[in-house]
Amino acid sequence: LNQECLLHLFSFLDKDSRRNLSLTCIRLREAFLDPQLWTLLHFFSPCELKRNNFILSPSLRHLNICWHSSRVKVCNIEDWMKTTFQRDLCSKHEKLVSRFLERVCHMCPNLLSLTLSGCGHITDHDVISMLRRCRRLQKLCLENCCRVTDAVLQAVVTHGDNLVEVRLDFCRNITQMGLQGIRQRRPDVQLIAERSAGMIPDSQPEEKLYIRRALQKVLVFS
Repeated sequence: LNQECLLHLFSFLDKDSRRNLSLTCIRLREAFLDPQLWTLLHFFSPCELKRNNFILSPSLRHLNICWHSSRVKVCNIEDWMKTTFQRDLCSKHEKLVSRFLERVCHMCPNLLSLTLSGCGHITDHDVISMLRRCRRLQKLCLENCCRVTDAVLQAVVTHGDNLVEVRLDFCRNITQMGLQGIRQRRPDVQLIAERSAGMIPDSQPEEKLYIRRALQKVLVFS
């Protein structure tokens, strides 16, 4: 079989199966290492990002990291409210997605679409770096990314020259003002934001304390 046929056969396999097959002979190893095989990458948990069953290259066009797990709820808790156990749980994976996106920034400049779902530890810096380095990006989807703020919307205006679609679903620190601003400045971008601007944003501990004391005073004098 020629290289084209091998790549076609490999395209039907998942990442682990591709790697296992590549260990059997040199020809299959060469097919596994061919960048043309890796135009799409889909990960279902941050731990998968540490495996050596895939190849990053300029051929990558579509990247999806979608984590649907009960642990996502822990990640979404504000840091100052987490228990010691919850902080320890998050410490095992909180940097994985950010470090992986940094690699993508340097190795995959031709990326066309990026989907991040349930990535509760990614920050504005991570997304903005992607927009700056992957200037061909056409589609950006962020779902349940609690640390993302209006700074990302500003970066869409500044760096997302080729963006045609932006989705920001269940991102609680996105505001209505930020959404309105991008609609005015980039009317060419299809902006979808399900529930983002209607959620309760993060607050600082002192703000919570002030509210609690105010409520206590109301109860005392009522």
